[in-house]
Amino acid sequence: MACILHIETSTKVCSVAVTEDAHVIFEQTDAEGPNHAVRCGVFVGEALSFAESHAIPLDAVAVSEGPGSYTGLRIGVSMAKGVAYGRQVPLVAVPTLELLCVPVLLYHDEIPDEALFVPMIDARRMEVYAVVYDRALHPLRPVQADVVDNDTYREWLDRGPVYFFGDGAEKCRKVITHPNARFIEGIAPLAKHMYPLAARALSKDQTVDTAYFEPFYLKDFVATKPKDILRAQTKKESTSSNS
Repeated sequence: MACILHIETSTKVCSVAVTEDAHVIFEQTDAEGPNHAVRCGVFVGEALSFAESHAIPLDAVAVSEGPGSYTGLRIGVSMAKGVAYGRQVPLVAVPTLELLCVPVLLYHDEIPDEALFVPMIDARRMEVYAVVYDRALHPLRPVQADVVDNDTYREWLDRGPVYFFGDGAEKCRKVITHPNARFIEGIAPLAKHMYPLAARALSKDQTVDTAYFEPFYLKDFVATKPKDILRAQTKKESTSSNS
């Protein structure tokens, strides 16, 4: 069995784990907010030191590929690529929305076989990144950015129970009022849950090119200017037009 370093930075939670023989042997998680630029490097350093101190050779690196936070994904993927290249081990990309389903499948036996899963990542306002899976994690609708209202998922809700979870689901609870809608709280993409997906990818030789791999952002990054800069620019333009 492989020893895998797992890195997850797609949301405000930053987590790193090491698994060996399907067991989590190291884990660090910071859920206090987007502090990935500092915490990710520290956690990865601690993970590698732990593996080395126990004479455990690293066999692969797995990273959450997105969608999610643009900055968070870049930090995590850059770190993963650096370790994979430096250690000369393969790199595995794990779809973030699929990763969100792992703890649901592991810890919620009450979910019926015919249920559908809609993992959601917050994309600000009433927009989320989401996909529709069956219970076997076969995608029934591809990943896309959804502006959520009461009818967004009606096609699926009319068929039977649909479970919504992830940091984008909570804000949708008041909007999605269909009687078949179910919400699971406390589900976040975590490095310790990446193993089943990473191991499956490795067994199928589904690795990515370490040099050229890029995260799955779904949407292009749009830089915004701080409000004080915008005010100054507006004032300058107003002054120029009046002169």
